[in-house]
Amino acid sequence: MTLSCCRYYSMYGHVEKLAEQIKKGAVSVEGVEAKLWQVPETLPDEVLSKMSAPPKTDVPIITPGELADADGFVFGFPTRFGMMAAQFKAFLDATGGLWRAQQLAGKPAGIFYSTGSQGGGQENYCVSSPFGSALFNQMLTAITQLVHHGMIFVPIGYTFGAGMFEMEKVKGGSPYGAGTFAGDGSRQPSELELEQAFHQGKYIATITKKLKGSAA
Repeated sequence: MTLSCCRYYSMYGHVEKLAEQIKKGAVSVEGVEAKLWQVPETLPDEVLSKMSAPPKTDVPIITPGELADADGFVFGFPTRFGMMAAQFKAFLDATGGLWRAQQLAGKPAGIFYSTGSQGGGQENYCVSSPFGSALFNQMLTAITQLVHHGMIFVPIGYTFGAGMFEMEKVKGGSPYGAGTFAGDGSRQPSELELEQAFHQGKYIATITKKLKGSAA
């Protein structure tokens, strides 16, 4: 059995909705088990209340050591000023023990995300973009974490097909991974964005299964 771990941080629920679809996509691959995990919240309840953040769901909270049990990962988080949310970064900062032992090295990992607007940082998750510094910076802040752990970054490229070329409707996501635009918080992931998240889960689960099989 191949274990795919979808680990995320979501304050207002947008990333969590994508995560749920990613899990569904992963388990649609025969022989793959998928689990959802939240990273710990770092803000006190008083602050979250002032930010009108809803209560967390009952999705389990993950500890750094539990990452080593998975064969592949999909990491999701919102942006804060063009960077990954501090809560997610704090969790990654706690994975030093895994890094020293290189327990995550060679394992495939993908990324998905939510931003407030088209200039809110989706490109920043990966590298550098000719279309705007924000989106590229967010990706960059994430990929550096994968690189130091020796993980294999798995983008979705244009494997989502025609959905990647939608021009009539607002759509988050990119060749780097699924995504959504939250706007002022009232906009929820669209059907197309959810379909892309499902596709990403299935795509990465398929690759994870192949890699595990070839290493057996």
